Amino acid sequence: MPVGRAWRAVRDRFRAAGLPTPELDARLLAEKAFGLGRLALVQHEAEIADPAALARLDALAEKRLAGMPVERLLGEKGFYGRSFALSPDTLGPRPETEMLVEIGLGALGGKAAPRILDLGTGSGAIIVSLLAERPDANGVATDLSPGAIEAARANAGRHGVLDRLALRHGSWFAPMAADERFALIVSNPPYIETDAILDLGIEVREHDPLLALDGGPDGLDAYRTILEGARAHLEPGAPLLVEIGSGQGDAVSALFVAAGFAGVAVRKDLAGLDRVVIGHHF
Repeated sequence: MPVGRAWRAVRDRFRAAGLPTPELDARLLAEKAFGLGRLALVQHEAEIADPAALARLDALAEKRLAGMPVERLLGEKGFYGRSFALSPDTLGPRPETEMLVEIGLGALGGKAAPRILDLGTGSGAIIVSLLAERPDANGVATDLSPGAIEAARANAGRHGVLDRLALRHGSWFAPMAADERFALIVSNPPYIETDAILDLGIEVREHDPLLALDGGPDGLDAYRTILEGARAHLEPGAPLLVEIGSGQGDAVSALFVAAGFAGVAVRKDLAGLDRVVIGHHF
């Protein structure tokens, strides 16, 4: 079977199954199965496909039809202009989370050689992006999952920032020395209510790590813990940035204010949904 016919057949299967982006999914999986880039896939579409490659494509298609996200099948996800390797222990970084990087860079401004802390780093996409954009910065990243720490280590190495990043295994601030201070603390913590997890789509419910999803009964447990310890590790005037779920802006802002933060604000994403809360330690 020609390469072009093979991947279009997969596209048609995806379309019949009602997948939201059948052509894109089929093309990406074909590129992986055939070992071709986007342009090469077009250039070689009249060639007869290798049987082993066809088998790989069929196996990938079956997993996609069973609900596995394309990013999991590819083993990587783009974020802030870079590609990040995924593991079963990490979430795939989402476009909305790029707001943490944008706002964080703006908050740092012209501060020289800033130290940045990323709590619950997962794949490391946030801290690696910040360090890559600020070559004068150094960072620390923590995570309770050993697998996530190793994934972040691999991504930091891939993007040339491992020599400026300390990765520490542990819960939130637990691996930190009492006197460590940072010019910026960022976090994309779990914020889904425990009872709502079973209602999530199969792509999230069955393929994302529960540790990175479950925010407790009201979805706010991680914010309470982070806010309890954040001020002790921020330089005077430095900001704390957290990603939040849609509709959590008022509740998380109130927690910031109760914890003594000033200038608390909610930033909305491109869809107009609450996405980031920022507050400063004075």
